[in-house]
Amino acid sequence: MDSVLNVGIVGTGIFARDSHLPAYQQLPNEFKVVAAFNRTKSKAEAFAEDAGIEKEKVFDNLDDMLKDESISAIDALLPAQFNAETVEKCIAARKPVILEKPIAATMAQARKIVEMSDATTLPIGIAENWLFMNAASALKEQLAEIGPITAFTYNSTGPFVKENKYLSTSWRQNPEHIGGFLSDGGVHQLALLTEVLGEVESVSALTKQVRKQSGTDDVVFSTVKLRDSDVIGTFTYGSAFGSCKKSVYFKVYGLNGAATLDLSDKKKPVIKVTVGDSAEANAKENTIEIDEHPSGGIQEEFLNFRESILKKEKRVIRGSPRVAFHHLACVAAFLDSSAKDGDSVVVEQP
Repeated sequence: MDSVLNVGIVGTGIFARDSHLPAYQQLPNEFKVVAAFNRTKSKAEAFAEDAGIEKEKVFDNLDDMLKDESISAIDALLPAQFNAETVEKCIAARKPVILEKPIAATMAQARKIVEMSDATTLPIGIAENWLFMNAASALKEQLAEIGPITAFTYNSTGPFVKENKYLSTSWRQNPEHIGGFLSDGGVHQLALLTEVLGEVESVSALTKQVRKQSGTDDVVFSTVKLRDSDVIGTFTYGSAFGSCKKSVYFKVYGLNGAATLDLSDKKKPVIKVTVGDSAEANAKENTIEIDEHPSGGIQEEFLNFRESILKKEKRVIRGSPRVAFHHLACVAAFLDSSAKDGDSVVVEQP
C-alpha cells in the first residue's frame, strides 16, 4: 500500500470543512482527500471544489464510493445514528473507517459497532481527538509525584452560545443520540478524564435540560467511582448556562499533593502542581505550560489511524470502538442515574 492514504470523506458538513480537511491538507505526505459524498450533493460538490477533488469523485451514495478501489480509507462525519450502518458497509467493502464521535446514538448501536470491530481485522476508529491532546499526557506524567491518587474534580462549564454554528444543525436540535450535547460534547471530557485516570465504574448523577434548543438534557452534575481503584471524584459538564466565564479544569488529588489542569484556553493549557504530604509540609509548587497543536489532537488521531492501516494492526488505534463505547456508556449511566433520582448506577461494559 502507498504510504499516502487516499481518503474518502462521507459527510461534508461544518466539521469536515473547518477541521478535518485542513488537518489532512497540512499532512500532504501522509494523506490525500480524493473523494466526497453527502446526502445533499451540492454540499459535497462545494466541498470537493475546496478540497481539489475531481468531479467524478463526488459520489451519489456511499455504496458507489466504497466500490472505488483507489480509496484507501473512509472518514465518516455523520449523525451518530448512522455510524453502525456505515461501519457494516465499510467492513463488507474492506475499507478501514474512522468515524466522528460519539460512537453511536444508542448503547445498542454502540455495542453492535464493538462487536463488528472485534470480528474484523480492519482498523475501525472513533475520532476522539481529546485522547491525543498533549494536556492529557502532560497531566498523566505528574501523577507519580503526587500519588497515590485519591480523588479528583473535573469541571467543564460555560455560557450558552446562541450563535453556535454546530447547534444550528438539525440532527443536534432534534438529537437521536442519547443525551444530545451531553454525549456530543461530553465524550470529549470523558475521553480526557479516562485517558488520565482510567475507566469509570459507577456514577450517581443528576441531569437536566436548561435550553430548549439542546433538544434534551444538556447539564450533568455527578459523583463517580473509578474502576479497578478506590479513586472517587466529581464530574460536571454543561454549556447551557447564562453569562459566566467558560471553565475547564481537572484537579487530581493525591496523598503527596495535587495537580490541576486548566484547559479553559485549549490553545494554552496550564498545569499547576503542588507537592507536599500535608498542610505543614514545605510544599513545592510548579507551573507547566503546555504546547498544544492547533488541531487539538485531530492530526495526531489521523496519523494514529494511518499507522494502524499501514501496519495492518487494528490494535494500534487508541480511539477504538471499545474505548469510545465507555465514554458513551458513562453518559448513559448519568441519564439512568438521574432518572432514578441520583441512585448509583454501574457503567455498562461492552
